[in-house]
Amino acid sequence: MSFREDSDDGRDLRKPFLHTGSWYRMGSRQSSMMEKLGSSAQVLRDNSVSVLFCVLVVALGPIQFGFTAGYSSPTQADIISDLGLSVSEFSIFGSLSNVGAMVGAIASGQIAEYIGRKGSLMIAAIPNIIGWLAISFAHDSSFLYMGRLLEGFGVGVISYTVPVYIAEIAPQNLRGSLGSVNQLSVTIGIMLAYLLGLFVNWRILAVIGIFPCTILIPGLFFIPESPRWLAKMGMMDDFEASLQVLRGFDTDISIEVNEIKRSVASPGRRTTIRFSDLKRRRYWFPLTIGIGLLVLQQASGVNGVLFYSTTIFKAAGISSSNVATFGIGAIQVIATGVTTGLADKAGRRLLLIISSCGMTASLLLVSVSFYLKSVFSEDSHFYSLMGILSVVGIMTFVVTISLGIAPIPWIIMSEIMPVDIKSLAGSVATLCNWLGAWIITMTANLLLDWSTAGTFALYTVMSALTVVFVTLWVPETKGRTLEEIQWSFR
Repeated sequence: MSFREDSDDGRDLRKPFLHTGSWYRMGSRQSSMMEKLGSSAQVLRDNSVSVLFCVLVVALGPIQFGFTAGYSSPTQADIISDLGLSVSEFSIFGSLSNVGAMVGAIASGQIAEYIGRKGSLMIAAIPNIIGWLAISFAHDSSFLYMGRLLEGFGVGVISYTVPVYIAEIAPQNLRGSLGSVNQLSVTIGIMLAYLLGLFVNWRILAVIGIFPCTILIPGLFFIPESPRWLAKMGMMDDFEASLQVLRGFDTDISIEVNEIKRSVASPGRRTTIRFSDLKRRRYWFPLTIGIGLLVLQQASGVNGVLFYSTTIFKAAGISSSNVATFGIGAIQVIATGVTTGLADKAGRRLLLIISSCGMTASLLLVSVSFYLKSVFSEDSHFYSLMGILSVVGIMTFVVTISLGIAPIPWIIMSEIMPVDIKSLAGSVATLCNWLGAWIITMTANLLLDWSTAGTFALYTVMSALTVVFVTLWVPETKGRTLEEIQWSFR
C-alpha cells in the first residue's frame, strides 16, 4: 500500500511528517487534521509564520481598543460645540467606555472559557460596531453615552481575550515579543484616531472606527482556536491539530503536547472554581501581581494624559495642540515597537523597573514645570521655558510608559494565571484595570481644571509606588513555558 500524496507540482506532501516523531506520520492523519481545522489549515498549512499571522488577525481588536481610547481627545471641542455639552458631560462620555469595559471584563473570562478565545472576540466585535454607529448618528448625549458604553463592553472583552490568546499560541521564546504586539496595536489605534481627527469631523471619525472589527470578524475564520483552551475542554484531537498548525507541520510537538496535557489534567474539564479557592498561595499570589500591575498602570494617569492630551498641551501653551497630540501617538507607537523587540531579550521585570523609574522622573518634571509656570508672569522668559519643559516631560512619560508599564502587565497577567482559575482571575484583574481607568478618566478633566501641577504630582506618587511594587513582588517570566511559570507558584 502506498501512502504517497502528491501535489499538483509533484511534491510529496507526506515528507515533512516522516521524521517528526509526533502523531503526524501518515498522509491520512494530515487529511484528518485539515478537515478538523477547515479554512484556517488551508491558509496556514504552508506558512512558516502561522503564529504571526494569527497574532496580526487578533491585533485588529486592540487597534479598535486604541481607537476608542484616542477618539475623545481630538473630538472634544467639536462635540461640546455641536451638541452643547458641558465639560462634565463630556467627561462622562469619555469615561463611559471604561464603565462598559468593566462590564465586559466581568463577562470576558466566562465568555472566553465557554465559547473559546475566537468566539469571545467575535462577540466583542458586534457591540463595537453598533456603538460607533450610535455615536456617528448622535444628536444628543443619550446616543453618545449608549454608543460609548457598547464600545466599552467590546473593549473590555478584547482587553482580556487577545493577550490570553497570544500567550497561549506563542512559542516561549517569542511570547514576550508577540505579546507586546497587543499594546503596539493599541498605540496604533490611538495614533490613527489622533491623526484622522486632524482631517475629519467627529461623526466621520466614528464611522471610520467601525473598520477594525468589520475586518476582524471574517479574519477569525482563518485562524485556529487556542490549543490550550481546546485541551482544557477535552477536545484532544482538535488541540493537537491546532498546535501542529501553529508550530509547523515539520515540527515535533510531542513534548509540548505532553506538557499541556499534564497542566490541564488536574483541573479537568470545566472545573468550578470558587472565590474561596483564591486564598491558596498558588492562586492569590499571581492574582495579586496581576491586579497590582494593571491597577498601578492606570494610577499613573496614562488614560488621563491620552484622553485629554489636547487640553494638557493647551495649558502648556502649545498653539497646535492637536498636532502635538498626534506627536504623542506617533512617539508611543515607536516606543512600544522598541519594547516588542526587547521583551524576550531584556526581560519583563527589568523593563518594568526602567519604565516605572522613567515615569516617576518625567511626571515629576511635568508637575514642577506647571507649578513654576503658574508662578511666573506670561511675559517672562521662564514662563515659556516651563511650558517647553512640561511638554518634554509629557513626551518622556509617554516613551517610558510604553517601554514597560503599558504593554508588559498584560503579558505577565496572561502568563502567570493558573489554567484552572484563568477565567475567574483574568476577569477580576481586567475588571480592576478598567475600574482604575474609569476613575482616572472621570477625574482627569476635573483635576486638570483644579490644578495641573497638583494632578501630575498625584500621578508621580503612584508611579513611585509602582517602582516599589515591581522591585519587591514581580518575578521574571522570560524564557519559561506557561506551565513552568504557573507551577512555580505552587
